[in-house]
Amino acid sequence: MAKSQDTVLTIDELADYLKLSKSTLYHFARNGNVPGVKVGRHWRFHKAAIDEWMRKGGRFTISNKE
Repeated sequence: MAKSQDTVLTIDELADYLKLSKSTLYHFARNGNVPGVKVGRHWRFHKAAIDEWMRKGGRFTISNKE
């Protein structure tokens, strides 16, 4: 079983988790405002990275990107 920090969320799961619309998350992801990666046509988000992003107030700056 995967550890919780290894959990990968889909856009639908992340929308439910953050109580945001999918369209808002797509906009954030395309603009690099939320930590995620596009795999083919689909976005994926590490829950641990999302939790850290939220702890920082939802800010994701250039220095956070790799």
